[in-house]
Amino acid sequence: MNTTARTAVSIALAGALLASAPAAMAADGKHNPAHKGLQAALDQAVTVNGLPGVTAEVRHDGSTWYGQAGAADTATGQKFHPQDRFRIGSTTKTFVATALLQLEAEGKLAMDDSVEQWLPGLVDGNGYDGSKITIRQLLNHTSGIANFAMDDTVATEFRGEAFLQHRFDQFTPRQLVAIGIGVKPRFAPGTNWEYSDTNYVLAALIVEQATGHRLAQEIADRFAKPLHLKSTYEPAADDTGIRGPHGRFYSKLGPFNDPALPVYDVTELSPSWGYGSGDMISTVGDLSTFFQALLGGRLLPQAQMAEMFTMKDPTVGPTGWIPNSHYGLGIGSIKLSCGEVWGMGGAINGSWSYTFGTRDGRHLMATQVNGDWANGEDWGPVAVFTKELEAEFCGEAKS
Repeated sequence: MNTTARTAVSIALAGALLASAPAAMAADGKHNPAHKGLQAALDQAVTVNGLPGVTAEVRHDGSTWYGQAGAADTATGQKFHPQDRFRIGSTTKTFVATALLQLEAEGKLAMDDSVEQWLPGLVDGNGYDGSKITIRQLLNHTSGIANFAMDDTVATEFRGEAFLQHRFDQFTPRQLVAIGIGVKPRFAPGTNWEYSDTNYVLAALIVEQATGHRLAQEIADRFAKPLHLKSTYEPAADDTGIRGPHGRFYSKLGPFNDPALPVYDVTELSPSWGYGSGDMISTVGDLSTFFQALLGGRLLPQAQMAEMFTMKDPTVGPTGWIPNSHYGLGIGSIKLSCGEVWGMGGAINGSWSYTFGTRDGRHLMATQVNGDWANGEDWGPVAVFTKELEAEFCGEAKS
């Protein structure tokens, strides 16, 4: 999940990721048309890194390639299929940020509106003042609001095997916010950077306040319906399963790189922990469609695109983020050996995913693993995804 103590680390690694034209060269020109390097990276994720399975879809100038390795269900040996659904973790944040930027374009709010203006009294006390925190600071993680997973009780109840006893616990969004602000501010608003799910719980609540609709309806009306994302949805708090075709999802509930740890099936869990920050469900195909539309400028006007792609350096913060990355408003960028790609990553117990592509969206890769580890890799599945990106966009998988 996005919001346990362990998954807070997952998000910081994965998630758990400019102006309207890129400042750096975009990775684009060296990919293997047969995707042999990418397929080799997928195979290695299973044979070397011990993941149950991995799947990827590539879109490039109108063509589509799909690859997979391992099993979607280790008990039956079932293989992955393009229509298989999975929890997308922090990629949920990109949908929420895009919705808020659309609302700004519609004149219904502004990025520099305060949290207090939209959610009176919700962020107050214990060193917090919602009148001094803006929507922009929520979206780019410069608010200083603590991640609710840092709370001692949450950390104790959701770390390691304790997760198995608490995986179906439910939280309301306002409970998550209360837990978050129960931890002292990490820094004064606008003075530093740190990834916090609490930011996006608040952002999602502002979407609801500004529209008068539930977040799930806004996601459907703004993105799923017009883009024909038939497998993309925000689940209800008590919807512990995954609707439609899907495999199984596995966790070691511990370090990302220890091959000796036991594996647990964590397919069913409460999505309420990830409201607005990591609860959505989708497919590699739907994510490809969404990010191609976003990167291609079809979801936001130029002014809002410039805001979204004004990137911050996570290395200035106390905990950092994905290596060689920057973060905008719900969007991330990663520097590869041959250039830069843009998109977002997500991590929740048993399911990690990346969707990244060139700045114009013409060349894009969406990938997902159904395990939250990678034997021999300190960065877990992030290292696997980096090898995939290098293979697809730069022509070789970096070891």
